[in-house]
Amino acid sequence: MLQFRSILFFLFQIVWTVPYAIACIVSFPFLKREQRYWFAVGWCRVVIRVADKLCGIRYRVIGRENLPDTPAIVLSKHQSAWETVALPALMPKPLCYVFKRELLYVPFFGWALGLLSMIHINRSKGTDAFQSVVAQGRERLAEGAWIIMFPEGTRTRTGSRNKYKSGGARLAATTGTPVVPVAHNAGRVWPRNSFVKYPGEVVVSIGPVIETAGRTAEAVNADVAEWIEREMVRIDPAAYTSRPKASATPDATPRA
Repeated sequence: MLQFRSILFFLFQIVWTVPYAIACIVSFPFLKREQRYWFAVGWCRVVIRVADKLCGIRYRVIGRENLPDTPAIVLSKHQSAWETVALPALMPKPLCYVFKRELLYVPFFGWALGLLSMIHINRSKGTDAFQSVVAQGRERLAEGAWIIMFPEGTRTRTGSRNKYKSGGARLAATTGTPVVPVAHNAGRVWPRNSFVKYPGEVVVSIGPVIETAGRTAEAVNADVAEWIEREMVRIDPAAYTSRPKASATPDATPRA
């Protein structure tokens, strides 16, 4: 039954994505920047709603009161594709993803993505890529968007962690923008590299704002890693047999 529901969900995503992307491409030239974003988020809202109906993937958000009214950089745990889709639908401000420019060439999805005001980078340029992110990031923040990044870089298995790379913290410290840390256990229901989706509840926990003014990127990154990993143990205790050891390493090129 799980496999059957997952197949239906996969087919739905194909059927839903192509016409929606075409609608975005056709309508975006006539819409303002923020209108384009919320139009695109409609796709996300439908996907997480159908994931609930077909696969039994529910969600609960705690800590909404921690969200600031000012520009912010969201640094999130990365376990699944679920949060990539769901967070734009859950956050009150437009989210600006930082992603490798190769995604722009993905048919339909990438084409529509290219019409949104996101931050795309050429990772082959090394340290120059970070300067490009800073320049684009300042523009997006000035426009009222929030920037979102996954400091672990890639999706992690439930109960584990990758090293927290400092690209997001460096961007926050460089621009003087506060950080909003986010923990969640989406890997429980939508594991990385798994076709099968499992019923259950995703708990999304939004942490207190971490200030960056006058602080080093290393200090900010350590605070982000410490809060997220401590919160992961709290919201998903069964996945952790012991407290994960904090780790934060610098990285010249941030990843989405």
